[in-house]
Amino acid sequence: MTIRNNHNGSRNAWSASKLTLTSIALSTLLVAGIQAPAQAQDAPFTKPSWWFGAAAGANFNFYNGSTQKLNAGLTPPVAFHEGNGVGLFAAPLIEYRRPESRWGLMLQTGYDSRRGTFDQQTTPCDCPVDLSTKLSYITVEPSLRFAPFKASGFYLMGGPRVAFNVKKEFRYELGVNPAYPDQEKNPVVNGDLSDVKQTLLSMQVGAGYDILLNSQDNRNQLVLSPFVTYQPYFGQSPRSIETMTVNTLRVGAALKFGRGKPNTPAVTSDVQFSVNSPANITADRRVRETFPLRNYVFFNLGSTAIPDRYVLLEQNQVKDFKEDQLETFTPKTLSGRSEREMAVYYNVLNILGDRLGKNPAATVTLVGSSENGPQEGKVMAETVKNYLVNTFSIDASRISIEGRNKPKLPSEQPGGTKELELLREGDRRVSIESNSPALLMEFQSGPEAALKPVEISAIQEAPLDSYVTFNSVGSDKAYTSWSMDLTDDKGIVQNFGPFMQESVSIPGKSILGDRPKGTYLVTMLGTKEDGTIEKREATVNMVLWTPAKDEEGQRYSVLYEFNDSKAISTYEKYLTEIVTPKIPQGGKVIIHGYTDTIGDETKNRDLSLARANDVKRIIESSLAKAGRKDVTFEVQGFGEDQNLAPFNNKYPEERFYNRTVIIDVIPGK
Repeated sequence: MTIRNNHNGSRNAWSASKLTLTSIALSTLLVAGIQAPAQAQDAPFTKPSWWFGAAAGANFNFYNGSTQKLNAGLTPPVAFHEGNGVGLFAAPLIEYRRPESRWGLMLQTGYDSRRGTFDQQTTPCDCPVDLSTKLSYITVEPSLRFAPFKASGFYLMGGPRVAFNVKKEFRYELGVNPAYPDQEKNPVVNGDLSDVKQTLLSMQVGAGYDILLNSQDNRNQLVLSPFVTYQPYFGQSPRSIETMTVNTLRVGAALKFGRGKPNTPAVTSDVQFSVNSPANITADRRVRETFPLRNYVFFNLGSTAIPDRYVLLEQNQVKDFKEDQLETFTPKTLSGRSEREMAVYYNVLNILGDRLGKNPAATVTLVGSSENGPQEGKVMAETVKNYLVNTFSIDASRISIEGRNKPKLPSEQPGGTKELELLREGDRRVSIESNSPALLMEFQSGPEAALKPVEISAIQEAPLDSYVTFNSVGSDKAYTSWSMDLTDDKGIVQNFGPFMQESVSIPGKSILGDRPKGTYLVTMLGTKEDGTIEKREATVNMVLWTPAKDEEGQRYSVLYEFNDSKAISTYEKYLTEIVTPKIPQGGKVIIHGYTDTIGDETKNRDLSLARANDVKRIIESSLAKAGRKDVTFEVQGFGEDQNLAPFNNKYPEERFYNRTVIIDVIPGK
């Protein structure tokens, strides 16, 4: 005879509803989280950071595995496998979360019932047997909380669960065979399960939704938070024998109380934001550059050979060498920035050899400096001399050599402690010194005198007068950083930043792209120390303009030694007598100062601006003496800004060329 299991239908219903309960609860919370409106930002009190309260709910417990031995005195004839039940959960709670953060911490400690009833089983004698348990725990549940939708009350949670057993009762009943209903009923057995673990370590995940029950206008705030959590079977084997496990779906709500702080009105920073855009964005321009030739040859650490980045000729190539046609004689590798200028510099020994050959009366002194002492410095100088003598057939008597521990104008200063490796790279060099005017830049003399410049004619992409300048005066004190969103009339947004300096220049062509013109809404986003964002807005119009093919600009450079502000005095006559007379009527002079990346960023920016203003002062004074007031000036100091630096900063020669003020002379439009 077969006994029908009256609990199977119940068990199947529980199993089918398990996913349904989870799905409904999570879906409701998720939709509520997405659709929730943002809280008002002008409330008189902040949202509390600390919350205290209590949580309660129902534990829907699901038993799996096998249980047969109940204790030392009772082992039923059959094993029990699956079951379910509903137990109580109640616990005080503490929660911490900063109002502006998505993250928080939660702690619940309280009573946690895992009671349940196993599915009825049938013994070999066709007798029904029933088993139920009253497992209960004191549970400690710390959780990490995350709010994916910052403006809503929806949150996800998860963390470990530590449970301490406080109750392990069972109720066992062996029924009579239904075929013999007159049999005497067996007594119900109540007892405690044996081999119950005193401590369980498991985990939980879940979601909830905070519903504010009163207005944020109240300092004391009350929140109702319905939640659902799932505690899977792993770690939830209540006994040290057999294979019984418990899965729990908890559905409940928490009532939380918090106390806000007075909401101090945000103080608006006194930052002045403006955009300075040229009336026409110049696409490119033909420029004739007077490029000063740095009179140093830098050597790699540990080597006395001329580095292979310098162009070295064979003797049979000398007859074809011309300093105004250097395209044929390019270095093996170029950094990609200012390639034409660096190609000129890396031919410095060939240009020197060519000029010595054309000026038989000229002499030079090669001063080698090495951190390993004067003797190695002399070997370095001898290497350069041998190249000039053997390749260009220069009389050895016209070239004298010296060896030093440090150059006459060292980069490394006594007492210096920062970036010494970079400074020492710059001091390991051979300096080319001469008193022959045919070899030197106009009005130059002394150990720092640059060699006579080389004329370069090229098409200059994104010339300096095509840059759009964004000024945020006061941002260096008000913000930790600031950035910009540029939105065109089609709603397309370009992002720039973050920036630390007050002024930023960006080529107008890089903003316009392929468009001939455009109107942009510029939104400046300043980040304050507390993480809040301030906005400033401005509108700018840009029009791309292509200069006439016969229009040519001019470029000049003033070179500085490391941390040197005196070079301007040696260039004053050059600026007055060479540069100023070449400024056309109605022209524009753009003066930009730069530094290398060694040293403090703010100091470098200030230093570059001071140098640029010195150049402007000299040219302006010279124009005034000539009775001219038709020239406009633009002056900027970019410091070590690597996005705008004319050269890279990998090699010492690039860093030396970055210590410069560049002067662009633009014809009037």
